[in-house]
Amino acid sequence: MTVVETVPLESSLDKLLKEKGLTLALAESCTGGKLASLITAIPGCSNYFKGGIVCYSNEIKEQLLDVHPALITRYGAVSQQVVEAMAIGTCYTFKANCVIAISGIAGPGGGTPEKPVGTVWIAVAYKDKMQSQKFHLSQNRENNILMACNEGIKMLLEVING
Repeated sequence: MTVVETVPLESSLDKLLKEKGLTLALAESCTGGKLASLITAIPGCSNYFKGGIVCYSNEIKEQLLDVHPALITRYGAVSQQVVEAMAIGTCYTFKANCVIAISGIAGPGGGTPEKPVGTVWIAVAYKDKMQSQKFHLSQNRENNILMACNEGIKMLLEVING
């Protein structure tokens, strides 16, 4: 029987960022710093990780990431427009080459018929490229947080690798 070892996504990102000499910054809402925790658990991440903002409140999105209040009012904090604005603000604030921005409804409460629990928007930026995607995850808070982190890392890996 062959044993297949899997490499955590954050380790793959670590290797790629170090190889390319890139920097990373994060904007986390529904993940509450979990993504930063995964990144900073890797020895040597200080070579590329500039920092992150846990912007749980709309006020912090506006004040620290320069997300325009009208975007939040019109589209809601969990939207493509807001998560992309979070990514842009994070690039500017941290002067990073790469950004992952996440906003969503982790649960178990807070969902609506239009945006049920498990709805997550993720935006990644790499140099002049931006990609955003909506995810419909589970009803389980812990799973949603971890899945959102993993999806964000996967998206950034794909954008960097072209």
